[in-house]
Amino acid sequence: MTLSSHPDRTRSHPERKEGTPVDPPADLTGRLASFIAQRNPELPEHVRVAAKHRILDTLAAMISGATLEAGAASLKYGESVRGRPESQIVTTDILTSVTNAALVNGMLAHCDETDDFEPVTKAHPGCSVVPAAWAMAERADASGNVLIAAVVAGYDTCVRVLRAMDPDALRASHRSVEGIGATFGASAAAAAAAGLGTTATRYVLSYAAQQASGVWSWVRDNDHVEKAFDFGGMGARNGVYAATMVQAGCTGVADVFEGEHNVLDAFSRAPRPQELVDALGERFFVTETAIKTFSVGYPIQSALDALLRLIREHRFRAADVELVVARLPEDGAGVVNNRSMPDINIQHMLAVALLDGRVTFASSHDHDRMQDATVLDVKARVRLQPERAMVDPRARRQAAIDVTLKDGRTLTHHTLHAPGTMQNPLDTEGVNAKARDLMREVLGPEKTERLISHINDLETVRSIRELRPLLQR
Repeated sequence: MTLSSHPDRTRSHPERKEGTPVDPPADLTGRLASFIAQRNPELPEHVRVAAKHRILDTLAAMISGATLEAGAASLKYGESVRGRPESQIVTTDILTSVTNAALVNGMLAHCDETDDFEPVTKAHPGCSVVPAAWAMAERADASGNVLIAAVVAGYDTCVRVLRAMDPDALRASHRSVEGIGATFGASAAAAAAAGLGTTATRYVLSYAAQQASGVWSWVRDNDHVEKAFDFGGMGARNGVYAATMVQAGCTGVADVFEGEHNVLDAFSRAPRPQELVDALGERFFVTETAIKTFSVGYPIQSALDALLRLIREHRFRAADVELVVARLPEDGAGVVNNRSMPDINIQHMLAVALLDGRVTFASSHDHDRMQDATVLDVKARVRLQPERAMVDPRARRQAAIDVTLKDGRTLTHHTLHAPGTMQNPLDTEGVNAKARDLMREVLGPEKTERLISHINDLETVRSIRELRPLLQR
């Protein structure tokens, strides 16, 4: 099977022995800070559209996340701390401090497996970058154009910093790539939304470095609360802290990515500093994250797409099925193998898809169905087959589904790139449809449609504060 390759995705980086000096590009911190601090950057149209898609997708994740148990815990915390009325906690009429709003909204954005995902670093930029940018834009009474630029800067910074540190090496050291990337991405987004200049943004990046944290122990969090904090809330809060401290006059180290004890050397034995600035301003990572079509863990996306395609094409039902074999890359299969939460349990979700012929936000979060006799009967006919040969950087979350029917036929579909990926992107109506499914039951049909319309035309929004009424339950 031939895969099309992105020139940068397949680039190899020669490993260096520990202690071997590497000369980084000149003024890394300054170049990144200048990019973040641009006033009214002339972004290509497809980049602006991609940013608006991620903003809407993340808002939908926040709004639907508020209906889950982890969301209820986040909202309860937000209500208990309150603070100066600067920014809104989504789905409520509560105005709280900008840091509290960023924290709670960031947690809401990852109370679920709905937010977007960057396939190379496996970071989730949206759930920290968008809440930080939104909260700061509210505080600053900033426009939709400012928000778009802040989100673009945040996505780039999140992904570039992780690529410079080597995300696989970070995970091997038990650190959470998600938490570290979130802090840097949210700090950049908050600085941009606040309108900070290049020198101030240098300091913001240094405060981000001091706060960067996260341990991979979140994989044992069955309630998705600490995971929501690590992926979204912590980074969003850290980023807003960094920007508001500098905005208040705090200074810091101006070159945290260079020199003695720099952050890249602190987090990586073999840093790749060029990744911070390679094609900066030409390649935009906001266009490369995967928007999840289904509200489930990312390794399940392609498997669901493959199974639902077979169901639509061959019109079989669960009662017709003898066996389903889901073949996944070995590194992703372990993440979703018979987990305790429905939306990250591949056997359960494929059984639900067989019974319902579709997957919705509601069906992917129905814990009761995990004990339903009918679902368990179908689930017993689903097998997960991890395959090392499918671990391929050109199709990191591919999946193949083999269905054996009771009449003896065997049907197969192989999805290399799930809908919503860079290689198979959703158009605006596709993103709208997903957001509509997630938001309608919370906001109601009218508010949902108005919010979608405003985000699609975000350039015309003079102040983010104007959208507050549309974000109330």
